Amino acid sequence: MTYKAEIPYGCYWSTPFARWQGAFANLNSVEFAAHVAKKELARRSIPPGVFDHGVLGFSVPQKHSFYGLPWLTGLAGLGKVAGPTLMQACATGVRVLLAGVQEIETGLSNVSLTVTCDRTSNGPHLYYPNPRGPGGTGAHEDWVMDNFSCDPLGPHAMIKTAENVAKKHGIGTAAQHEVVLRREAQYRDALASDSAFHKRFMTLPFEVPDPAYRKTVGTIPDDEGINFSTAEKLAKLKPVLEGGTVTYGGQTHPADGNAAIVLASPERAKELSRDPKIRVRLHGFGQSRADLAYMPEAPVPAAQRALAQAGMTIAQMDAIKTHNPFALNDILFSRTTGVALERMNNYGSSLVWGHPQGPMGTRAIIELIEELAQRGGGYGLFTGCAAGDSAMAVVLQVSGG
Repeated sequence: MTYKAEIPYGCYWSTPFARWQGAFANLNSVEFAAHVAKKELARRSIPPGVFDHGVLGFSVPQKHSFYGLPWLTGLAGLGKVAGPTLMQACATGVRVLLAGVQEIETGLSNVSLTVTCDRTSNGPHLYYPNPRGPGGTGAHEDWVMDNFSCDPLGPHAMIKTAENVAKKHGIGTAAQHEVVLRREAQYRDALASDSAFHKRFMTLPFEVPDPAYRKTVGTIPDDEGINFSTAEKLAKLKPVLEGGTVTYGGQTHPADGNAAIVLASPERAKELSRDPKIRVRLHGFGQSRADLAYMPEAPVPAAQRALAQAGMTIAQMDAIKTHNPFALNDILFSRTTGVALERMNNYGSSLVWGHPQGPMGTRAIIELIEELAQRGGGYGLFTGCAAGDSAMAVVLQVSGG
């Protein structure tokens, strides 16, 4: 199928991603996303009055995030724009995009601003009162650290889901490290010619504001905290879990950042597009859930469902991006679908540039659009897993140019 909502070409952006406890560590992620949105809309000469809907997605609460999307749009100068706030772990990017698409599909909106943000740095430490507890004491939770390390249904850590899949499918450490080196080489292509690929959707060098957003306290040239590997260094790493296969080199790192995509009806999309001859249309969405503690298996059925809704096969995809918190995700996807590893994740992926949950999928979709635009058009697929052994996927098309 083809949805009514389109993505006006060039009407999207991402900050660089900064490794946690880095340049963005002290910025409230919602305030930061609003600060960036206001600047990026101005750069594209998009007036605030064109928006009649918005969606905000994040996975790590921040102070005042109870007010969600209306707070963000108010800070960004879009004080008349309302909409929901959504949270679906690493599937948040696709879920937020789908929510904006559905609003336009039903005729309730003409132009929607979909924004995703997260800060894994300095995550909240929560206390849950329990008057019936011993002495009236309650329970506490470190939002980021405790949820990384424990799926309460198991209980088990997220890395255990990777080890379960590695054991089931016979995926060893050496094969994972080969994927790491390949993805890092692809990411270097995005840095070529003074980060030319990233500058298609990022403002670089990026000015880092102070927490009050009154001044610039520094600049970063691109993504911050990327560790480039060598085969020799990777070979020296031991698996994180005893008897396992996944090393610290074979998985991504927590990060901070934000990203956004504008959605519009076909008529409005043409008006807003940086190049009206280029159309970005959405053809299918998919969602899935794997067996408990087998999270890396989920992206394949999600992709299959998105492709089925689009009426297409994976062989028809000209570009494929995945969320790969573990390198073995891509190995399993390749084995299951027949897609060669070198055909996936051109210009990098979350395995390399980090894992801020909410905006991770949004950035990958933006990169997918720009890769297809450079090719002169084509069909693309993004799919990726999320906490709770789930996944979401989207099929899109770039044409014209």
